[in-house]
Amino acid sequence: MKERSFVLIAVVPRKKDWEILKREHWYRIPVKSSPKEISKIKFLAFYQPKVFGKEKWAINYYAEVKGIEVVKRIELLPDEISHPRAEEDYYKITIGDLIPLPKPIPSKSFRRIVFIPTTLNKLFSAAEINDLFLTSPIEERLYKYLKREKIPAERQFFVRETKEPYCLDFAIFCRRGKLNVECNGKKYHSNELAQDRDRERDNELTASGWSILRFSGRKIKRKPEDCLKVIKKTCQILGDLKRKV
Repeated sequence: MKERSFVLIAVVPRKKDWEILKREHWYRIPVKSSPKEISKIKFLAFYQPKVFGKEKWAINYYAEVKGIEVVKRIELLPDEISHPRAEEDYYKITIGDLIPLPKPIPSKSFRRIVFIPTTLNKLFSAAEINDLFLTSPIEERLYKYLKREKIPAERQFFVRETKEPYCLDFAIFCRRGKLNVECNGKKYHSNELAQDRDRERDNELTASGWSILRFSGRKIKRKPEDCLKVIKKTCQILGDLKRKV
């Protein structure tokens, strides 16, 4: 079904790139840092940062993907011959006309937006950026409970002040601290190697000022209220929640 068609949210960092989208109908993604779902995308949607004035910090437009090919960056942007990645391979994604979304999808908190895989259905129904993510069933379930309780959590939040970047399931920012909430599905967190990796990650995040809570999939499914109680209590210890705009 079209509503389930795969969509990739992409960032348009410069007005020059926006003019290319409008006039030449293509977008570029470095091959070496492209999302793994690149071959599946049927639509692109575009996040516009601060440089876009009234349309800043939101997804306002989308377009149908017409074709994908690999070319050198210098072929796409011959006027940027001195760019350090001029000779690197890029996906050139040809698109149709830009279509305004029925309603903009804002980022309600300051965060670095990277590629977000989603579906057309989620694109049309999302009230904010966090509604777009395609995650595990237990993460989806916990997110719904957090929204119900009006706890402003950022999903798939990247932390880069550690030895290596980590993607947090949920990041919650309080007046006197920051909280990472993780959903531990049995498939990815039950073996000894995964547990060692989790401990190393937790230690690095703790050393960088993060408090960490982990809940099993079983706990989230069977006793979600208990999870919420612990999250709320931790947030109280860390001070009042920083509400989104």
